[in-house]
Amino acid sequence: MPQTAIDLAHLARQTGGDHDLERELLALFAQQCVHHLRTIHQAEDSRARMDAAHTLKGAARAVGAWQVAEAADAIEQRIAEADARRTEAAMDTLALAAAEARAVIGRFDSAA
Repeated sequence: MPQTAIDLAHLARQTGGDHDLERELLALFAQQCVHHLRTIHQAEDSRARMDAAHTLKGAARAVGAWQVAEAADAIEQRIAEADARRTEAAMDTLALAAAEARAVIGRFDSAA
């Protein structure tokens, strides 16, 4: 998998090269990151946290944010295993991956 925060070639394939649609999807993904990260960090219910991680993983895969998807998958697994120490480490990884993806999205939007 590519080591960039957003796989723009994957995104272009998903959108048929429609740059307006790419910007729209990336903006939506950036919003989803904020919402789902908040749920993952703050929800008391482990099921809600797992659902948020799962949903974020799918959204990340749709736009080519592979590192976010991988980190969200790790969180989903750690929560399911009730491994608090490893969940915290996975959450740090997800927060960093999401921040990097959102930075790329910000640059992509500025370049339009």
